[in-house]
Amino acid sequence: MYTINTMPEQVPAEDLALLAGAETATIGHWRLFGFMHREIQPLLRNRRVVGTAVTLAIPGADSTLLHHALGLLRPGDILVVDRLGDDRHACWGGGVTVAAKAAGAVAGIVDGPCTDLAEIEASDFPLWSRGLSPITTRLYDIGGGLNIPISCGGVPVMPGDAILADESGVLVLPPAEVAATAREALRRQDVGQRREQDVKNGSKLGEMTGASAKVRAKLQA
Repeated sequence: MYTINTMPEQVPAEDLALLAGAETATIGHWRLFGFMHREIQPLLRNRRVVGTAVTLAIPGADSTLLHHALGLLRPGDILVVDRLGDDRHACWGGGVTVAAKAAGAVAGIVDGPCTDLAEIEASDFPLWSRGLSPITTRLYDIGGGLNIPISCGGVPVMPGDAILADESGVLVLPPAEVAATAREALRRQDVGQRREQDVKNGSKLGEMTGASAKVRAKLQA
């Protein structure tokens, strides 16, 4: 009924510190894999979080294993929940939020609806989901899996993966790719900021990016 594996090794703090400066939309300029479906949106605005994925798969109307998993979370973890296709029952509400935050988790990500938005806002706990539902899960003791490979938002998530989540979406990264990805994102963001300043000073974006040259070449062909 239950598959429960050991808690994953956490992503090195120095790698997460680098990743915290990156934006998912910057990485989306070149990386093709690891982005959850855009319907998984933040319930709180102006949040960017990084952490280590603790993975959970629970079926339909049952959240028994979720309640158990909350007692195992560590500071810096992000609980990523695969709802196994269910989009009717909200497994995450005010009580789960309080427990996750008390454990030191930095965020939750649910491939399904949540509930109790006002309580989530009052807890100031970052949460990403597919919206809200008044119909909740119960302790039916059906089963599930903890720290197993899951799918969330159409993306494979392994326990111990790095998570970057912000207003634009959620990115999953293998730990070995975090540092290089973060450094490239920071480099591009620096270039972008300098380019924006040049545009404010009168430069034309199309000339700077080469887009205008491409248009002129087509017109002259």
